[in-house]
Amino acid sequence: MTETTHTQTTPPGAGARRRSMEYRLAAGALRGLRQDLFQDAFAYRPLPTMNVDGPITSLFSPRTRQYALYARHGMVAAAAVLSMLVAWSSDSRGGLPALLSGLVVAAPVLLTLIRPVGAFWLSFVATTVVTLLSRSYSPIDWPWLPGAAVSHLAVLTIVAIRTRPRTAAWMWAITGAYGLVVEYLMDRGDYGVNTAPVLIIAGMILLAVTVWHIRRDARHEVTAQQTATEQERSRRTLLEERTTIARELHDVVAHHMSVVAIQAEAAPYRVQNPPPELERAFATIRENAVAALTELRRVLGVVRAEDYEAPDAPQPTLADLDALLANVREAGLDVEKVVTGAVRELPQGVELSAYRIVQEALSNTLRHAPGASARVEVGYVLGGLGLRIVNGPPPAPSLVKPSPGAGHGITGMRERVTMLNGEMTAGRADDGGYEVTVFLPVTTTIEGNE
Repeated sequence: MTETTHTQTTPPGAGARRRSMEYRLAAGALRGLRQDLFQDAFAYRPLPTMNVDGPITSLFSPRTRQYALYARHGMVAAAAVLSMLVAWSSDSRGGLPALLSGLVVAAPVLLTLIRPVGAFWLSFVATTVVTLLSRSYSPIDWPWLPGAAVSHLAVLTIVAIRTRPRTAAWMWAITGAYGLVVEYLMDRGDYGVNTAPVLIIAGMILLAVTVWHIRRDARHEVTAQQTATEQERSRRTLLEERTTIARELHDVVAHHMSVVAIQAEAAPYRVQNPPPELERAFATIRENAVAALTELRRVLGVVRAEDYEAPDAPQPTLADLDALLANVREAGLDVEKVVTGAVRELPQGVELSAYRIVQEALSNTLRHAPGASARVEVGYVLGGLGLRIVNGPPPAPSLVKPSPGAGHGITGMRERVTMLNGEMTAGRADDGGYEVTVFLPVTTTIEGNE
């Protein structure tokens, strides 16, 4: 027994790709017809009130403006009344039949207030009903009797304004098809005599509405582009201002810091036989000035350019804490460090933030409590890192006066802690000193075997 294997050489969906452009255009058109006129045709879409914040309506009194809110609704009601009067006055029967015809053609116009697409379909029903009820007209006047024609044109106009230009084109085509089909079924022989005027008038109205739509959309697009341009101009102006500030700040601060570094380096040579403590003090001043210049250039690089890239130099971590403490000890601060828990490597952001928080807290101690002692506690705990920096009160007979501060250091520490979803408390201690307590959470990731 022989088995035959069939191999599929045409990938799935290739037939759809081989379809002609005409087919795709027709399919897209039918899809648009279904979305515009069939899908949720009788959905509830109330007519919105009118905007009364324009230059003309702003001149009205508050009471008049309340009525102006419903100006659109009043215009729709006027169109319905006009359709009813035309149908009633053109019906030679008069009386109740003429009034009934007027009410029938007015109903679709009023329905556009809440269900615009449904009102378009109801207009055909109303036109058919009025045509069947009317016996005073000759067949040459069917199907567009005067009242029905006015009603349908009003419905087309309102629905076209409330929808999109594509919907207007479909409504115009369906109107023509309806009229020609009705004339064909009546077997009059002169097709289009009654439908052609309606199509011409409807085409002119719908063309005007389409032009209005296009102009309105273009105006909205221009407004959006102008808004985007204004935002871009504001952003560029801000960037230029930041660059100017960075340049001026660099010219001023960097110059003075460079002078401090040079003077600190040259100062020991101006004194004969300077003591070692003095040499170390000037060396510390120079090192701090150079470090401050490096940090200043790095920070100003962020301010200068929006697309600034961070330097490749490693950022300080908790491993550099001993060097920081040695630096502040040479500046005259008596500080001790206590580490509890199992020391482990933490994420770079946590390490950098912890280092900066300790640095800022010790700087505050030097400025605001000169002569006081400080203590730095680092706790490696489960789920995070704990920091506690506490200093005692400054000695009463102190030769160095505290420096006033604006509180930006505490604010900067809080911003770093908030960025890492941590917690921080800062305030006066019981002995008159100051205490900063921080907890930085660290998420522990457990990787399973694959």
